[in-house]
Amino acid sequence: MAECKCSTEIRSLGVRRHGAQILHDVNLDIHHGEILALIGQNGAGKSTLLKALLGRLPHTGTVTFRNPQGTVLKEPHIGYVPQNLVFDRATPVTVQDMLSANLTRFPVWLGHHKEQKECAAQMLQRVGGSPDLLPKRLGALSGGELQLVLLAFALEPMPDLLLLDEPVSAVDRRGIELFYDLVTHMRKQHEMPIILVSHDLSHVMKYANRAALLDGTIVVSGPVEEVMHTDAVQEAFGLKLAGGETL
Repeated sequence: MAECKCSTEIRSLGVRRHGAQILHDVNLDIHHGEILALIGQNGAGKSTLLKALLGRLPHTGTVTFRNPQGTVLKEPHIGYVPQNLVFDRATPVTVQDMLSANLTRFPVWLGHHKEQKECAAQMLQRVGGSPDLLPKRLGALSGGELQLVLLAFALEPMPDLLLLDEPVSAVDRRGIELFYDLVTHMRKQHEMPIILVSHDLSHVMKYANRAALLDGTIVVSGPVEEVMHTDAVQEAFGLKLAGGETL
């Protein structure tokens, strides 16, 4: 089996908003089969970086995507699981409606073809979700169920880069473990590069391969164990005790 060469290369990326420089000279590599944890304090620019990668914010510098063969992709597919989905919980939109909207341009309120229903069920099963969720309204889902649906949506079609922005903030402890175990399995199976934004350093240590501390630019990056024990990370998260000892 040939070595997978899919990757995302970020070079000298900068973002200005309302006259202020939010990000500058951001350089990162995210390789196949890798979960890179993006950490930093509130206001460090983590969400801004994700929005730039998604094309929602203009930026300077370059972002290069490569497929498994190492060929540069001009129109990459980026999967995105947000921290939370803002919507009217009284909306009649069902899980089937949401997943079908990712499969066709045919208006979902006019009904679903058999093929769409089967494909939506397969999308859910891929992430460990039950087809029984399909007729449920989005507003009736638990936090864990909604995140599974969002992950299923993000993985169709299979992305060249998967972005997870605090994806378990509304999920209970058991659901958090299930979600990250699932993401780890998907990473191994499909070898896609993943950027995980998280404030929970225990999750970073447990699930990420590499980490990068962001504070307007990349302060430090590398293997997660090394990065988490740098002075920059220890100080940023208040992990240093009096006398210089670390927690």
